Formats: sequence, C-alpha cells, structure tokens
Amino acid sequence: MRIASWNVNGLRAVIRKNNWQPFLKKIHPDIFCLQETKASPEQLSDEALSPAGYSAFFASSKIKKGYSGVALYSKIEPLNVRYGFGIKEFDIEGRTISAEYNDFWLINSYFPNGGQGPARLDYKLRFYDAFLDFIENLHAKKPVIFCGDVNTAHEEIDLSRPEENAKSSGFLPQERAWIDEVLNNGYVDTFRHLHPRQSNAYSYWDMQTHARDRNVGWRLDYFFVSQELSPRIKKSEIHTDIYGSDHCPVSVTL
Repeated sequence: MRIASWNVNGLRAVIRKNNWQPFLKKIHPDIFCLQETKASPEQLSDEALSPAGYSAFFASSKIKKGYSGVALYSKIEPLNVRYGFGIKEFDIEGRTISAEYNDFWLINSYFPNGGQGPARLDYKLRFYDAFLDFIENLHAKKPVIFCGDVNTAHEEIDLSRPEENAKSSGFLPQERAWIDEVLNNGYVDTFRHLHPRQSNAYSYWDMQTHARDRNVGWRLDYFFVSQELSPRIKKSEIHTDIYGSDHCPVSVTL
C-alpha cells in the first residue's frame, strides 16, 4: 500500500497547471492526502471531486474561502471518517481529516504556520498539543499513521540554513520539542527511519527567492507511524520531481 501526502498550495491551481495527473501517474497512491487545498467542494471541478477509482473527503475553512483546507482520497472505502478534533477553534480552519481502516487510523493534517506573530505561534503550539491528544485517543484502539505539512523542521539536517533560521517559526526550540514529544510517545518518522543521515532532503522551498532551483529548502512534510507499524515500512520518499506547489509530495509504502 502506498500513501501520499502533498501540500498543493491551492488544489484548483494544481489542476489548472496540469500538475495533477503527473502526480497520480508517477506515485500511483492507494490513498492520498492533500493540504492547503484553498477550496470548498462546491468550488472544485469533477476531476478534483471524484478522481477515477477514489472516494473523496474534504474539510474546508469555515472562516474564509480560499484558506487552509484538506482533502483525502482513497481507493479503499474507510470504515469511518472524522473531521477535526471536536475543538471548535481548531476545527473551523478545516485542517484535519481522519479515516479509519481495518488495521489503522490515517490522519491527514495541515498544521498551522506560527510565523504571523505571538498569537499565531501560541495557536500553533496549542494545536500541536490537541493533535497529539487526539491521535493518542485513536491509538488506544488501533495503530495510527499521520501525515501532512507539519510546518516545522525537526533537526538541523532538515533544513538548509539552520543557523540563519534559529529564531524563525518553523525551527523554534518549542516547535521542534513537539516533534521530540511525538517520537517519545512511540511514533516513528518514516523518512528518518529509513534515511537517518540523508541531507539535502527537503519538501518545501520559498517560491519568491526561487529557492527550489538551488535546493535551499526545509523538510516540513512527514509521515509518522505508531511503533507497531514500523516493521512494515518499505519505502519513505520525497518526490522532488513533482512540481506545481511550493511543496513537493512525500509518500510511504507499507
């Protein structure tokens, strides 16, 4: 089974720029999760609403259109689908979809960016804590896989300029400490599990400075699995040859 995740930075734009089909043909995901879709279902084309062979599920922002949003597409019909955590201040931004399958829960989440001042950083850290509580409750029943744009690079190896960004949101000690907490709770970063020392492996690049041309990037997109699933990890990949967003897709094969 291959599961893919991609912050598309606008699903309608990805389709309009013809980057959608290359993604599907290259990766062939059984399940794929999108973040920052920036669209509600009524704004989407048939191609986005119902790709051949997939069931589709959407969570959209309730505070403004063209903001945030996640989508989950699955060839396997989920047993159950949940939207958000049940906490209004987080759920209204349309950041999380969870799908239950026979052997695991899959959670697709677009984590907040904390770079818009102290209030937003506080929101991000509280979202982190609520998210971990949420997945731990799911994990009490069956194994968990979660993916998405976490909006934090964990270690210095996960971004090209760690010293310059030591005081930037996305690499702050308190943000990185949350990923430490995730690992300490028994979740496995699938990419580092298979590629513990691989450097220059990034999934996000600033578009304004053409950073992707120089591979001046950050690894912000992850797949984590609960410990009992780690023996099943066969591949964990970053698909830098897929364009259409300031992020590229990542995938895990179990």
